[in-house]
Amino acid sequence: MFSPLPLKLAGLREKLGNTVFTLLDVGAGNHSATTIKKHLPNCRYFGIDIVKDYNNDEKDFQLMEGFWEKDLTKLDFDDIPDNFFDAIIMNHIIEHLTNGDAVIKLLITKLKKGGYIYIEYPSGKSVNFPSKKGTLNFYDDPTHVRIYNTAELTQLMKPLGMEILKSGIRKNWRNIAMMPVKIIHNKIKYGYVFGSVYWDWYGFAEFVWAQKK
Repeated sequence: MFSPLPLKLAGLREKLGNTVFTLLDVGAGNHSATTIKKHLPNCRYFGIDIVKDYNNDEKDFQLMEGFWEKDLTKLDFDDIPDNFFDAIIMNHIIEHLTNGDAVIKLLITKLKKGGYIYIEYPSGKSVNFPSKKGTLNFYDDPTHVRIYNTAELTQLMKPLGMEILKSGIRKNWRNIAMMPVKIIHNKIKYGYVFGSVYWDWYGFAEFVWAQKK
């Protein structure tokens, strides 16, 4: 089935897609290396996750330049090189961390000058959304522990030398246009519709896209 370019990769493809660049994917499970390399074949992919084999297979690991198995909340990033990465993606990770602000501060030290970071997480408004399998309401996922917002992350990142290029509610209009197809596909394949199918329609996710000065 057609898969539109995720917003988390759109800015990177525009800024870095024609060059070879280093990318750190914070939350590298669910075949993320394969998905990202499909859209950004020139990236040198490095990943972090709490367990190595979180829905990954040998093909995924063959695409990785490096992998760190880490509990982010322990803030032990000394073995990850400073000023090394051209881009960092942190997609739906911070809501699982009580100390996501401290994690972001350390990750920024790993970015080169001029490097980019993309952070996406559930909107605070999602606490009022309907409950769906696959998460549409913040509390559908019992591992969600903290709600963040763009103002908080902006206030955190600016003193660290980050320029906020864009932030707000994620809206991928291609995903919205594909909703009828995805709903039918989900019902046929799984017997129900994943909550994530409705994310862009409801405005489930917020994001911050920033560059290190």
